[in-house]
Amino acid sequence: MKVTTTLSIAAILVLGACSTDPKPSAEVRVTNSDVEKALKTRIANEPQLASLRIDVDADVDKNEITLKGTVPSEAQRTQIVEMAKASRPGARVVDKIDVKPPEIARSEYTEDMARETREKAKSKGDKIGNSIEDAWIHTKVVAKLMGDSQTPARKINVDVDNNVVTLRGNVESSVAREEAERIARGTDGVKRVINLLKVTAG
Repeated sequence: MKVTTTLSIAAILVLGACSTDPKPSAEVRVTNSDVEKALKTRIANEPQLASLRIDVDADVDKNEITLKGTVPSEAQRTQIVEMAKASRPGARVVDKIDVKPPEIARSEYTEDMARETREKAKSKGDKIGNSIEDAWIHTKVVAKLMGDSQTPARKINVDVDNNVVTLRGNVESSVAREEAERIARGTDGVKRVINLLKVTAG
C-alpha cells in the first residue's frame, strides 16, 4: 500500500514538473522591415559603401529583395548585390542599381591622368590623340558606357582624336549601338561621333 502511494505521488510530481516546462516557442516570423534593416546596417558598416544611398525593398512572402540607388563603380554594385544574396540565402535579388562614375572636370584633369588613360586605352586596343583634351574625353565616354546597362563597355573600343570619337566593336542589338552613340554625342567636348559598331547576335 505504501509502495502504491509512493508511486502515485512520484507520478503526480513528474506530471506536475512536465506541465510547468515551457512549451516550445512558435517560430519567429521575419518581416520585410527586419530584412531591410539588417541589409542596410551591413551596407552602412562597410567603409567603401557607407556613404552610398541604397534603397532596400524586401518582400518576404515572395523571398525577393529589390535594390535601387546609384554607385560610382561596378565593383560596389556587385558587392551590394552579393551582400543581399548572403543576407537571405535563396532569395531572388532584383538589381536596379545604376553605376555612374563621378565625372572629372577638365580643370581637374592632369597630364598624369592623361598618361595613365593612354596606357590603359592602348592595352585595350583604343587609340587616343596627343592632346590632354582627347584623353579627358576618352575617360568620360568609357566611364559612361560602363555605367549604362544597355552598352557592353568591354566590347566597345573608343578612339578619340581631335575631339572626334570613333566607336568600334560588336554589340548585341541596334538599341545598344544607338545608346553607345547617344552617350558619346552627349559627352562634353565631343565634336563628332563616328559609329562603326556592328550588331551581332550572341
